Amino acid sequence: MPSTRMDELYALAEMRDGLLTSQEARAAGIADSVLVRLAQRGRLERVSRGVYRISHYPADRLAQYREAVLWAQASGGPASVLISHETALLLYGISDVNPARIHITVPVTARLRRERPKWITIHHAGITPGEINEYEGIPVTSVERTIVDVLQSTKRVDVARQAIADATKKGLLKPADAKGLNTMANKWAHGVTKQASTRSSSAS
Repeated sequence: MPSTRMDELYALAEMRDGLLTSQEARAAGIADSVLVRLAQRGRLERVSRGVYRISHYPADRLAQYREAVLWAQASGGPASVLISHETALLLYGISDVNPARIHITVPVTARLRRERPKWITIHHAGITPGEINEYEGIPVTSVERTIVDVLQSTKRVDVARQAIADATKKGLLKPADAKGLNTMANKWAHGVTKQASTRSSSAS
């Protein structure tokens, strides 16, 4: 393969820890068969269907998050893919959560045609432009939306409260927004406690 072709792949991948999709390569005039041959020769590594990494490219701590987004976008997937839920909390560094899987959110209408890697959890939801943020080049749900999502999906009021406190200290939340989220968390806490009390009384 001419060096200029490999240079094109480097140009596609340099901003994403050496990652690129077969769709991007095709758009640059590089056929899938070329990518397959490069993978066979050890020049590329196929990390998931439709996603490749340039071999020996130094990956940073965010590489797997970028890979998750690219996996969902590959081969005609949705353009709007966001890191979300507990994974977004981890990216922002708010709360002590350390999820075993990478959580992503895609549009409600998105239909991912490929088999989901076991390390990815997919959520379908509507996202407004104001709920989209970017962290070191990675699309992610806003802090407010992230906390609401985690509260609704896990009912972990303690995690939500810690995330609110940490985000406020870091200047990621305005005081008014933090107050509103704490009010929501308190309502959830009251609801959870009430449900637990009702179940206990019924059991008696």
